[in-house]
This record gives sequence, C-alpha cells and structure tokens, in this order.
Amino acid sequence: MDYAIETISLTKVFSDWWGRAKAYAVDDLNLQIRYNEVYGLLGPNGSGKTTTIKMLLGLLHPTKGHALLLGGDGTDPKINRRIGFLPEESYLYRFLNARETLDFYGRLFGLAPNVRKMRTEALLEMVGLRAVASRPVGMYSKGMARRIGLAQALINDPDLLILDEPTTGLDPIGTRQIKDLILKLAERGKTILLCSHLLADVEDVCDRIAILYGGRIQAEGKVEELLQQSSRRQIVTSDISDEAVNRIRGILEAENAECEITSPMEKLETFFINTVVEAQQQARPTSGAVSTTQIGEFLMAEKSQAGILDKLVSASASDDKPVEPPVTQRIQPSEVPAPEPDRNLLGELTRSAPVAATEQVGPAQPSPSEVAEPEDRKVRQGVLDALTGKTPASTTDRPHEEPKDEEAGHG
Repeated sequence: MDYAIETISLTKVFSDWWGRAKAYAVDDLNLQIRYNEVYGLLGPNGSGKTTTIKMLLGLLHPTKGHALLLGGDGTDPKINRRIGFLPEESYLYRFLNARETLDFYGRLFGLAPNVRKMRTEALLEMVGLRAVASRPVGMYSKGMARRIGLAQALINDPDLLILDEPTTGLDPIGTRQIKDLILKLAERGKTILLCSHLLADVEDVCDRIAILYGGRIQAEGKVEELLQQSSRRQIVTSDISDEAVNRIRGILEAENAECEITSPMEKLETFFINTVVEAQQQARPTSGAVSTTQIGEFLMAEKSQAGILDKLVSASASDDKPVEPPVTQRIQPSEVPAPEPDRNLLGELTRSAPVAATEQVGPAQPSPSEVAEPEDRKVRQGVLDALTGKTPASTTDRPHEEPKDEEAGHG
C-alpha cells in the first residue's frame, strides 16, 4: 500500500510460432508510482508503453515479474472497479448514443439509476457533448469519440486513472480541457498514469516522468529536475527602455557571458484558445463539440467533505430502511420515559357500571354470567385494552356469543 502502482521485474516477451523469443516488449521494468501523483510514461513507438498498461490491467499475462495496483491485483474486481481506463483506441458501441453509452458503463459498475443519470449529464457537460448527446457515437469524429471515451473512464469516479494517448485526435481546446481535468483530479487526490507522445502536454501536468526505450527505463525523475538547465540563467522583465537594455548588455559582456535579449512569445495554444473563446462568446453556431471549463461536481468534491454522491447514498439508504411496527420495535424500557397515569381516566374506565335490566328470553331465569354486558362497558373495556396493549379478543367475540345465550335461555 506504499505505492498506487508498483511493478517488480515486469517482463513481456512475444514469441514466435515455435516458442522462440521474438521481441522483448517490456524488459525488467520496475515502476513505483506514489498515491496522488501524475506520472508520465513516455517513449517512441514500440517502446512498451501500451504493453505495460495491458499487463497492469491484466489484459496481458507477463512473462516474468508481477504488478500491484492500489495494493492488490489489477484483475481483482474489488480493485479494478476503482480504476478508470481510457485505451489508445476508443472501442465503443457505434449504435448507442452518448447518454446510452455512459448509462451502459454505469450499469457495469453497479451504479444506482439516480447516480448514473446525474453523472451522465455532468460528464456530457464537462466534455462538451451535451448538444450532440442523442447522436450515435458511430457518427462521431475521432476527437469526439475520445471525449466520450474519457467520460466513460470517469463514470465510476476512479481512484486510479490510466490514460493512454488521451489527446489523440483532439483539437487544442479539447487538449487544454484534458490537461485542466488532470490537474483538477490531482488536486482531489487521484493518481493518474499518463502515456502520450505530446511532450508539451506531459510537461504541463506531470509530477514525474519515465522515458522508455527497448522496454527499459532510460531516464526517470521530476520534470523540473530533468529539464532545468543549471548552467544558464533567464531574466524576464516588463517593458524597459533601449538605454536600460544596453546597460544590461554591457554588464553581461563584462562577465564574458553570452547574451540574447528578445521579446517573449505567447504560446500558440493560448492564442488559439483565446480566438475560439471569442468566437463562442459571439454565439457562432457549430455542429461539433463545445469547449467548457466546467468539471463534474462529483469529481470536484473534496475527500474530507461529504459530496453530492454521499448525500444521494445516505438519502436512498434512509428511504429504503424498513419501518418496524410498534409491537415488534426493540426499545429498552429504560430508554422510554413512562407516561404519568391519568387517575381520573382510569377511575372512569374501571368504575363499575349500573346493572342494566335484561329481558328474559326463556322460561328459565338466566344466571348472572349469562346476562348481556352493557354497551358502555364494552366501549370502556376496549379503550382500556388499547391503553394497556392487550388484544381485546374477549370483547370482540362477545357479540357472537349472544345466540348461545338465547339457546341457554330456552334450555
């Protein structure tokens, strides 16, 4: 449990038809990825990145070594239900629309219907596909398919997110959204393994990186430590006069230092996004994905606080709890204060009623036990039984005993 992902001598050898070693895709790989870390796995084509991911998830069996995910085996259902995976190619059912696709994957994770609906709408808004949610995903472009693929990877609110080339086919706005999402998930405490050929994207979001070649790690460490040029200095200032620039240049020449003074350039990505955002603010129509900066609330909730999902779960649990009848309710006598008895009411109920004159129905004089009980006595007895918790079986049966009294009288 010290690492979210740990591989020990992980090796994968692809053999030919005769069983002879043909290619070492991964060779003695040892990875240690901490919790709440964004880790970049880089390398050229054929360096073993995708093979490593497939072995982590149990899609390929390693030739040697083993891998641990979240403290257990990645093939364990209790472990892989906490993992979100976006493969290099989005394998989706082309005849389902976006809502049906997310609902399908939500069912695979056993999510409740209200949770599935809430997360589906939040994710569609996040990836910018709400306007085309009713269109079959088979009609989506590659970039739109990557967006819905990312949404399905987040439907279970995973603790570990594995992204294999997540920005392939995405426009610059979609790429920026993916990077912002990764940073937001890292702030919440998620662990993210990112594989990408776009080194600028990895540089923006990753805490540590590893570069693979030939199935082996060639370099590993923090991005700043690997990229920082300690033998050079960089000074960025606001707009200054040419005279100040010449004085600075003279100081640097006195130090025998190489000097290049230019104006900084804005990144093309930033310029592109600003241009598109300006067009969106003018409400220009588009039939594609819409860029948003909104992140789903269930992804933004802090761990230490009860999010909207916790409220939904607690509400459904309280609604589904069966209510026990008062007779079988398990309450200790000491827990419930005894009510004060009403002396007047008890005295009125237990007061003996006057003997009513009964009509003789037969020649024989009925015995006192056979005399019909007065109606007001029955009512008071029923109220008393209700107060004391007794079942008024005797009082309910007495009306049916009157025919017996007639027979006894005639006897």
